Amino acid sequence: MIGPIIIAVLIVIVLIIFFTLVPVGLWISAISAQVRVGLGTLIGMRLRRVTPSRVVKPLIKAVKAGLELEVNQLESHYLAGGDVDKTVDALIAAHRANIELDFSRAAAIDLAGRDVLEAVQTSVTPKVIRTPEFTGVAQNGVEVKVITQITVQSNIDRIVGGAGEDTVIARVGEAVVSTVGETREHTDVLENPNSISKKVQEQGLGDGTAYTILSIDIAEMRIGDNIKAKLDIEKANADMEVAQAAASKRKAEAIALEQENRAVVVAAEAEVPRALAKALESGKLGAMDYYRMDNVQADTTMREAIAKEDK
Repeated sequence: MIGPIIIAVLIVIVLIIFFTLVPVGLWISAISAQVRVGLGTLIGMRLRRVTPSRVVKPLIKAVKAGLELEVNQLESHYLAGGDVDKTVDALIAAHRANIELDFSRAAAIDLAGRDVLEAVQTSVTPKVIRTPEFTGVAQNGVEVKVITQITVQSNIDRIVGGAGEDTVIARVGEAVVSTVGETREHTDVLENPNSISKKVQEQGLGDGTAYTILSIDIAEMRIGDNIKAKLDIEKANADMEVAQAAASKRKAEAIALEQENRAVVVAAEAEVPRALAKALESGKLGAMDYYRMDNVQADTTMREAIAKEDK
């Protein structure tokens, strides 16, 4: 009894290993779709740590669409880190749109980090890119804010190595700002907004990018600040501050001069009693003369007091 049990256990273990290594359901699906995928190939995928469904299912889809692809091509692309399913979808879309695109180029586009399916779809149906708001300043100093819509079509031949969407937006923004800056009056731009899109489109902004620019249209336009007026106001404020500083300096100098003069007067007044005493001593000034001078000073002081009260 022990022998048959051991044999049965071994058979179960072998079956478990077999069904683990070989996705039988996937193999049957491939056979029913007339896709030649051997059991050895599926086992090899397992050993190479490749998920068989990620390769076989896209292969079935490609064969049904009329494409001639090999399992080794898809497995190599998977091992290189590519998106096999999206690459096959792009090939199918290109095949139905009569766009020449082979597997090698599609795989290269995918491995370059570009969305190969979107590239094919955009080459068939153009894509509209809405840009952020660009701000240009006309020659009269008024800001003009512009939002554009860029209609682009993917260029399959330039996707690998060509600049992306951000470059197109940056180039259009630079061209819009430059065109507005060449305008004498901001009203000229408002009256004829198509002049901007026409001049921008003539500059060949799609060169070296992955896109062909079909049109550049003005989506929104509005007036911003008057930069020239702001600069004039700032200049006037700066001039006023300079003038105030100069006036404050002159005032300080005048006050200093007045204080110096007062010091001189005080010093002179301090010499008067000495001169009187010296004159009295030497007999050049009599007592009556001093008395009359003192009365004159008292009278003068009284008159000044009366005059201040009246004022």
